[in-house]
Amino acid sequence: MKKYIALTRAGIIQELHFRLGTFVTIFGNLIYLTLIYHLWKAIYASAGTDAVNGMSFSDTIIYLVLATALFNFLEMYIVWEMSRSIQSGAIVLDLLKPLKYRRLKFFEYFGKNVMTFFATFLPTFIIVFFITSGTIAIGWNLLYFGISVVLALLVNFYIDMFVATICLHTESTWGINIVKESVVLLFSGATIPLVFFPERFRRIVECLPFRCIYDAPLNILLRKPGYTPETGLWLMLGLQLLWYVGLCVASKLFWEYSVKRITVNGG
Repeated sequence: MKKYIALTRAGIIQELHFRLGTFVTIFGNLIYLTLIYHLWKAIYASAGTDAVNGMSFSDTIIYLVLATALFNFLEMYIVWEMSRSIQSGAIVLDLLKPLKYRRLKFFEYFGKNVMTFFATFLPTFIIVFFITSGTIAIGWNLLYFGISVVLALLVNFYIDMFVATICLHTESTWGINIVKESVVLLFSGATIPLVFFPERFRRIVECLPFRCIYDAPLNILLRKPGYTPETGLWLMLGLQLLWYVGLCVASKLFWEYSVKRITVNGG
């Protein structure tokens, strides 16, 4: 594990080196959250009720604020990086290293994930907790939330890795990645809580892996009905684990098939 710990440490150091990028991200999120606040305030005002689909305005804002912070923590940019490395030919250097390519990329990003957790998600969670006067319960849910976030990180990584592998066939995935990001953000609950979806459509979305990235961890953290040990927590964690294993196998098989057909500049 020494080599993977070294990669994680390198990712942490790299993230610390580019501190301005973190501050710019935080500033951009503040603008986004301001827009989200006024948008949902208008939605609830027009609804004429304090709760919509079982969620109050306060519940919705807490959910979306934490979803934004979680997005900054979990997001990886493997697709963009692999596309550029294929076009430049730099991917050959990574393939020649005595490390599995997928593990190499995971631990390179894992160090960044660790830093963004402490730089964005944790401060956001603490601020929300005190501003809402302890609305977020503190207890067993933090432990299960941690487990769920690890599984969410793995699911998100293998979705990205699967899409990134398409680069080996197309050499450019700008359009594909834009679609992927839009689909993940919408169907994962990162932009709109899934409870606001029409029931039949929501049932379909709940069968997809995307909800495992944001919706599941956040509902476990907020102790929503259906996400407690008494009402479906273990089923949700099992679903995350199942999608992780399935995506890992699918991504591995697709990678092993595709890497044999790689074409980069220079031959």
